[in-house]
Amino acid sequence: MSWFTRKDKGILTPTESKREAPDGLWYQCPSCKKAMHTREHRLFAYTCSNCNYHEKIGSQEYFELLFDQTKYTELDAMLSSGDPLNFVDTKRYPDRIKATEKKTGLKDAVRTAHGKVNDIEIVVSAMDFSFIGGSMGSVVGEKIARGIDYALAHKIPFLMISKSGGARMMEAGFSLMQMAKTSAKLALLAEAGIPYISLLTDPTTGGVTASYAMLGDFNISEPGALIGFAGPRVIRETIGKDLPKGFQSAEFVLEHGFLDFIVDRKDLKDKLSSLLGMLA
Repeated sequence: MSWFTRKDKGILTPTESKREAPDGLWYQCPSCKKAMHTREHRLFAYTCSNCNYHEKIGSQEYFELLFDQTKYTELDAMLSSGDPLNFVDTKRYPDRIKATEKKTGLKDAVRTAHGKVNDIEIVVSAMDFSFIGGSMGSVVGEKIARGIDYALAHKIPFLMISKSGGARMMEAGFSLMQMAKTSAKLALLAEAGIPYISLLTDPTTGGVTASYAMLGDFNISEPGALIGFAGPRVIRETIGKDLPKGFQSAEFVLEHGFLDFIVDRKDLKDKLSSLLGMLA
């Protein structure tokens, strides 16, 4: 006989008396659907302990993963976008910027900082997809350019972590000019013999792929990242044919010679320091 027997039937608990798990306590992998504690997910560098799915993360998480003791100095933290074209779609561009700043706590789609990775001085620019799809506008190009300038002045390596939907349409030609500006700055870095490593994360597309994301001395990626210029749907509709399996995945791009290697995020810090040690 069970030690507990319910005598009364049809017991109902009022909604206000029900206890629920606090929001954010558990993480469910969108790939394999396994649930895990958010603490475990964070310890695994925001990857699934079951299937190794790499969750999309932002600049703050990358800074915490890479910089020793999470100590870094951010460059040009308060730089924000203007409105050179007086652009309006469903809302005015300045209003969209302000709303996104309030929602994300970010000033734009990239942050740049310098610090140490396993005792190696480095400058890191990391993009945030949560800020208007990680779109590349004037501020993104300027922050990356200034980060490269800092690397040049101090003769230290530069790491670019890309995550973007492409150019920012609200800035039109001003956005496209960032491709040329960042590429020219990277040419100066190459002339000085200072290492540039480009890390492509999910997704890296559009003008970002067509410029600084593919110009690294080493182009590396996280597993499963979407990498391409136009999206698969646009290409499929343009050529009128089905695309190969896994088209534009990091693994497909690696197989076709556009990447040097794929690195698991849990190993990223050690791989970077080993690579930089060889280049020193």
